[in-house]
Amino acid sequence: MNPSPAREPSPSAPSPPPSGGGAKEWTSVPFSEALRRLRSDPERGLATEEVGRRRAVSGPNEVPERTTPAVVRLARQFWGPTAWMLEVTVALSAALGNYVDAAIIAFLLVFNAVLGFTQDWRAGKALELLREHLQVGTRVLRDGTWTTRPARELVPGDVVRIRAGDVAPADLKLGSGEVEMDESALTGESAPVQKGTDGLVFSGSITRRGEATGVVVLTGASTLFGRTTVLVRSAHPRSHVIEVTNQLVRWLLLLVAAFLAVGLAAAALEGLALVPLLPLALLLLISAIPVALPAMFTVATALGALELARRGVLVTRLNASEDAASMDLLLTDKTGTLTENRAEVSEVLPTGSLSPEDVLRLGAACSQEADQDPLDLAFLQAARDRGPSRLPPLKRFLPFDPSTRRTEALFGEGDAEIRVTKGSPGALEDLAGLGGEEREGLEAQVRALAERGARPLAVARKLGPRPWEIVGLVGIRDPPRKDAGALVSELRELGVGVRMITGDSQAVAAEVAQSVGIGSRIVDGGSFRASVAKDWAEAGIMAEGADGFSRVYPEDKFGIVRALQHRGHLVGMTGDGVNDAPALAQAEVGIAVSTATDVAKASASAVLTRPGLEPMVQMVRIGRQIHQRVVTWVLSKIVKTFQIAVFVVLAFLLFGTFVVTPFDVVLLLLSVDFVMLSLATDRASGSSAPTSWRMAPLLLTGMMVGVLALGESLLLLVLLRHLVPKLTSNASELDTLGFELLFYFGIFTVLSVRSPGHFWRAPPGRDFLLVVLLDLAALTGLVSVGIPYLSAVPLAVTLPLLLGIALFSLGVNDAVKTLLLRHSLSPPRPSRVGATSAGTPNAGR
Repeated sequence: MNPSPAREPSPSAPSPPPSGGGAKEWTSVPFSEALRRLRSDPERGLATEEVGRRRAVSGPNEVPERTTPAVVRLARQFWGPTAWMLEVTVALSAALGNYVDAAIIAFLLVFNAVLGFTQDWRAGKALELLREHLQVGTRVLRDGTWTTRPARELVPGDVVRIRAGDVAPADLKLGSGEVEMDESALTGESAPVQKGTDGLVFSGSITRRGEATGVVVLTGASTLFGRTTVLVRSAHPRSHVIEVTNQLVRWLLLLVAAFLAVGLAAAALEGLALVPLLPLALLLLISAIPVALPAMFTVATALGALELARRGVLVTRLNASEDAASMDLLLTDKTGTLTENRAEVSEVLPTGSLSPEDVLRLGAACSQEADQDPLDLAFLQAARDRGPSRLPPLKRFLPFDPSTRRTEALFGEGDAEIRVTKGSPGALEDLAGLGGEEREGLEAQVRALAERGARPLAVARKLGPRPWEIVGLVGIRDPPRKDAGALVSELRELGVGVRMITGDSQAVAAEVAQSVGIGSRIVDGGSFRASVAKDWAEAGIMAEGADGFSRVYPEDKFGIVRALQHRGHLVGMTGDGVNDAPALAQAEVGIAVSTATDVAKASASAVLTRPGLEPMVQMVRIGRQIHQRVVTWVLSKIVKTFQIAVFVVLAFLLFGTFVVTPFDVVLLLLSVDFVMLSLATDRASGSSAPTSWRMAPLLLTGMMVGVLALGESLLLLVLLRHLVPKLTSNASELDTLGFELLFYFGIFTVLSVRSPGHFWRAPPGRDFLLVVLLDLAALTGLVSVGIPYLSAVPLAVTLPLLLGIALFSLGVNDAVKTLLLRHSLSPPRPSRVGATSAGTPNAGR
């Protein structure tokens, strides 16, 4: 229905400046004041020319897209410590004429770049889904005529109308009508919110009942929904694959630089030319490159993802499972994660002579199952559990009306007529004409129900000509999941503290958090926002000491995650709605629950396909197994790098020649590093506490084992020169023996360091052991017959050498490794990170 014509805004009036500050600044502004500020006419809307001028200022009602060309994203993969080392090595190889080596290393460089390139698509995917959600049609008043236009064409000052089933196209200030809005996608709470004149309707919320007309106050990225989109785009969780790789590269560079300095100093003292040192630099650079580490992460996490899929977790970011191993705090949404996301009668308080059962039956009498209203269903189910109703046949039913805030049913006729209603306690108090002490007493009961975490509703009846009387109060709650308490306890046993986040009241939050064993220290979202505005450090301490958060906005969830990250925590976040998307994207481990929206799933790093937190527990356990496999690879790499670096420098200083060639080292990369990818299938036991990457103890252990391996290598080489002088006097065969020493020590070192204890206490997995045996057989066969760049060595020499290396590696070296790692790599058990009786939780590593 078109409103009557009235004065149209002057086309010459200046366009309003873009609105700032967000939706909160418009909350207390009356509709009339909003019209004045926006220079809008509620009876004719905006003129077409004025719309064009305003769009030039505010832009379209969508989030501006910010993209980076694919070429630029790919080029970034060739920038960084690992890429630099590979690039320098390729250049040195080509300069020295070793074109085969240069080609192989260049292939490894491109391989790593392609692996990293595929990770850049995720933020764009989440943003695209959010932008698509904004593209809805809406009824808008333009030039005095109601038309349907795409939501992206709206500007501040447009007059629009929403009704049941509509998605709010922008943030609106209502001028007439009443609606019931579902804001669960924004706030995470299932209970609908009543909006009337001067109320603020948020973009992205869904109209469940009623109709209303309002003026657009905010559009695009300025709306609550649009700001969520911007937060998703700005969320940048730390990549621990990159962090670990960079840490390892830095340590190995220091190690290589130290030995290179020794070589340069010796050369300077001997008066040697610099050109002969280029092969030495090349060898040391190649030995320091953790070229297979990114691939190791990828293979290990991909296989872990397949295992997790069988257990109800779909991983959308491969390294999320490894991050889950390090996670020490889990922020969980209340609705649908800790609770069942359904309404249930929790308490009945009769106010007169009726029994609780009679109060419930009367409440059910003014409920309809066909409407599928959660509150109606809760009353019907509770009454059904208590037996059939004895009321006369139903004559008339009035569904919920936002203007009266109640439902009503009529039974019987004349003096036998019975009218029953349920709804807001305040509305029914007015209906029954309560006042004075009687009203105060009822309101005290209403407050008590709210403090116990329930949503209070009143039930009233009218018998014939008698006045309305309130017969009781009914508390409605979203019940906790039956397994929530046990899973929270299990996560705590794994050293993962659980914190609850909800848009609900502090009373409801405290009740739910206590019922599932999280705790009762609930911080209000307003207090957290005030703390953030004052000091981020203070906000971090506040977030760290809380058991949960109530009345939060999307910015609060995002801020809570960042505050905890600044305190050194690795944070997991579960959620299901648009409101959770920024925090899911920012958290190291973002987990969308089984009922999540597409936006939440796109922002998360894992999606649960089963309800509850059980899949999350499995993600932590499997993630820690993956972590142990990667630790094995890293430790083996440190040992091998140290052994090669010292071995090459000593040989150069003692003999003025190289025991191995650049080709030998590249072949070692392929035969040991990439074969170690099979560690992804190895049997491993995870830690009982959050894992962390502490390079110092790994480096110390690696260097000690490397020193032992170096001494044992030189001892075996001396023995061979004494026992087989003809073989070791030949430079090419000596080169092959050097390769064999490094290869066999590399393989048996992997078997030794794959667990912190003695190697025999953790039998290897079948697939891993098979790959190791095949690798040993293949390389032993190759050096027995000889290949280009490697001369043949008889099996009579190779097999005793292999046996000696096995005895040294699995005997002496394994004992030293066990002694060093027994304490340094077994993290102490956290002191009840999630316990309610504990003080400030673990502040990180």
